[in-house]
This record gives sequence, C-alpha cells and structure tokens, in this order.
Amino acid sequence: MTDPVEQDGGRRPPTAEFRQQLQDIIPSLRAFARGLCGNRELADDLAQEAMMRAWAARDSFEPGTNFRAWIYMILRNHFYTTIRKNARMTSWDPEAAERILVQEPAQQHAIHMSDVEKALQQLPIEQREMLLLVGAGGASYEEAAEIAGCALGTVKSRLARGRTALAAIINGLDEGDQAESRHITTGRGAMTSAA
Repeated sequence: MTDPVEQDGGRRPPTAEFRQQLQDIIPSLRAFARGLCGNRELADDLAQEAMMRAWAARDSFEPGTNFRAWIYMILRNHFYTTIRKNARMTSWDPEAAERILVQEPAQQHAIHMSDVEKALQQLPIEQREMLLLVGAGGASYEEAAEIAGCALGTVKSRLARGRTALAAIINGLDEGDQAESRHITTGRGAMTSAA
C-alpha cells in the first residue's frame, strides 16, 4: 500500500478536522470581513477568497495551532491588498481626464517653491528641522527623534506646529496674524488672542 502523501505529489490529503474547522469558522469569518469593509457583498467575497486561500495553503497550517488566527490573518492580508489595488484603479472619465491632464506652466512651480523656501526660513529652527527631516527627507518619526536627540512626542509636536505655521505663512496671513500664529504654534505665552 502506498503512502497517501506520495499519491498526492508530496502534499498531505485534506483532513476531516481541517475541513470541519473551515466550515465552523464561516460565520465568524464573514462577520470579521464585514467589520473590516462594512459592505455585505464585499465581505462575502473576502471570506470566500480567504477560505479558498486557506484551502490552497492547508499544508502550511500546523495542526494544534490557532486556526482562527491563521485564517483571520489570511483574510486581513487579502483585504489590505485589495484596498491597495483599488486605490490605484479608477474608472475612465474622458471629461475629467481633459481637466486633469493639463500641465501647469513650469515657471509657476518655481514661484511656489520659492514661496515655500521663504516660509520655511520664517519658522523656528526646531520646527523647520522636523519638517525637513520627516516631510522632505522621508525619515520616520523614530529616526527624526534619534537624529534630533529628542522624544518621539516632541517630534510629533514640532511637526504639527511647523505644518500649521507653514500653512499659515504660505496662505498669506498678514504680519499680525502670522505673529499670532507663530506665538500660538510655538507654544510661547498664553494661547488667547486679543479682541
């Protein structure tokens, strides 16, 4: 008599226990999927896809481990993959394309960049540093904290205040409003304004 593993090309045959676990998890799997996406039809599709993927990967499941966690992870990963794919796709609207596919003159871009550069120079150095590290340099908050030698909360605070102040400066607040904005966003003094 030959071994069932050898008959199936090296794969273990599905066990009745695995099949039963898969059937038993369907209601909670669908509920989890619906909680993730909020759409009944999409939730059913996600649950079905997760079950198909689990069935296809049944050889990688270790009996005795947490089946629920294993299949929920499959569903969750598929959900986020679907979200990322759908974010890149859009329906084609020729009228919208005509409005979108217009390139602005290059000289306007240079003017806007010079406005941002001037506005950055008006910020306190701590805020400017965080904006350049995280915003322009792409550093994570943790990397910026390590580089600046400060706490993670300090990085987030400086970044938030810097973004607010930069937006206020670029949007052309008058000098009095800019001073008040800087006064409030840098945390110096009282946060009340004179009437």
